[in-house]
Amino acid sequence: MVNWENATKTRAVREEEGHGVKTTQSATGLRELKKQRTRDTLLRVALELFTTKGYEETTVDEIVEAVDVSQRTFFRYFANKQEAAFAVQEMIEARFVQAVRDRPAHEAPLEALRGAVLGTWEAMGQSIEEVVPVELHMRTYQMIESTPALLAVHLRRSIETEDEVARVIAEREGLDLETDPRPRVAVAAFSGVMRITGRQWGAGQDTSPESIRALTETYLDHLGPALAEGWRGPHRA
Repeated sequence: MVNWENATKTRAVREEEGHGVKTTQSATGLRELKKQRTRDTLLRVALELFTTKGYEETTVDEIVEAVDVSQRTFFRYFANKQEAAFAVQEMIEARFVQAVRDRPAHEAPLEALRGAVLGTWEAMGQSIEEVVPVELHMRTYQMIESTPALLAVHLRRSIETEDEVARVIAEREGLDLETDPRPRVAVAAFSGVMRITGRQWGAGQDTSPESIRALTETYLDHLGPALAEGWRGPHRA
C-alpha cells in the first residue's frame, strides 16, 4: 500500500530541493553577471582614460577611483594596464582565427583570409558594443598605434597571431608547416597588408568600423596585383 503521507512529504522535499537548485543557479548567474558588469565597467573607464589622458599617464589608482572599487578588484580582472589595453583586441584576434578555421574548405588560403577578416569586421561591431562602445575601441586602436610601449607589444602579438593562423592554413591545406613555407608566406603577405591598412586608417579622421573595413577591402584588392610581375607605372623610364 502506498503511504500517501510519506509520498507527499517526499514530493515536497523534491520540490524544495529542486527550488533550491534553481535558486542556487539563479544566484550563481547573478554573481557572474555582476562580475561581467564590473569587468566591463573597469575596461570602459580604463580605455577612456588611456585615450583621453594617455596610457603612460593613467594609473590604476585613477581607474579604480573612477569606478569606486579597490585595486584588488581591478587586479582580479586584469593583470595590469597592458592587459586592459589589449582586452578587446584579444577578443577580435580570437574571433578572426576561429573565422579562418570556419571558412569553406574549397577556398584558397588568401581567399579564406580575406573572407575571415571582412566577415569578422561585419560581425564584430555588435560583439564590441557588448563590452565597450565601438567608437572607444577604434580610439583605443589608434592610441596603441601611437604609443611606443604598446606598439611593440602589438607587433609581438601580431607575430604570435600570424603563427597561429599559419598553422590553421597548413591544417586546411593538409601541409606540414615545418617543411612547406607557403602558409607562412601567404599569412605574412596578408598580415603586411593588414598592418599598412591599420596605419593608414589610424592616421585618418574617420574612426568608424565601416571606414576600416572599406580600407581593408581596398588594400586587399591590391594584394594580388602587387605580387604580380609587370606593374611598372607610366613614369618608369
